[in-house]
Amino acid sequence: MTEAAQVPTAGVAMTAIGVAVIRARESLRPDRLYDDPFAQLFVDAAKPFFGQRWDRLLPLVDMFFDGRTIGVRLIDDHVDDAVRHGIRQVVIVGAGLDTRAFRMDLPADTRFFELDLPVTFDFKEPILQRAGVIPRYERQVLPVDLREEWAEPLLAQGFRPEEPTHWVDEGVLGYLTRADAQRVVEKITELSAPGSRFGVAKFAVDADTGPYPELRRLVSGDDATPGEPGGLGPDAGNWLIANGWNTEFRTWDEMVAGYDRPGATGDPTNGTIFAVRR
Repeated sequence: MTEAAQVPTAGVAMTAIGVAVIRARESLRPDRLYDDPFAQLFVDAAKPFFGQRWDRLLPLVDMFFDGRTIGVRLIDDHVDDAVRHGIRQVVIVGAGLDTRAFRMDLPADTRFFELDLPVTFDFKEPILQRAGVIPRYERQVLPVDLREEWAEPLLAQGFRPEEPTHWVDEGVLGYLTRADAQRVVEKITELSAPGSRFGVAKFAVDADTGPYPELRRLVSGDDATPGEPGGLGPDAGNWLIANGWNTEFRTWDEMVAGYDRPGATGDPTNGTIFAVRR
């Protein structure tokens, strides 16, 4: 396989490149919310293979930057809070080009598991290896399709279902059909010891307005039309409660208020459902 073939320039995996651009930009700011020194490695490696698509990607990065960069910091804070409360097992579902195992300051016995499509890791791992960067914590990489079997590979890599886990989803559930997303979370529930944590974003998005049609075309092709709604759906909170979780909803504006950045939506229905396994 050539290096060019390993660069995810299309499909859902391509969105990880856009998020890496956002993290690289944020890391250059004097008032940065976090520092990701590895994001630029991915950007530099990917850009030559995008061609004209790069010129289409950058305006989307501009439009999503304010909300998405705060979202990265929020998840950093949620991971940090989980480990401060004794959780040492972190599973990133749809990890993309995440580098938290390399850049966060956490207890030494924290363990990371990253799940994503093989094409993502075909691109990601060689870049990290060539740069000679070493994770600060135990890190296991699982090239899997979440629509297929992934629990057994996770267990085979040393995941301990008897221990509480902090599960991270930065948006991959929204790219799955409702049925597939529910199957993923049902499996997460089976693997979660009491006290495990999971957060589900809840946003009212019109897929036919703003930057979303162009994002859809860039990911799925210029002829792409909106598919069926993805994620856990508007009743996600009740669905989680019925499936063994206690939940608390926090609005997006409440969560971002302390960061002194633009990003408030003014919509009290936007936010995150924080779930703790009973």
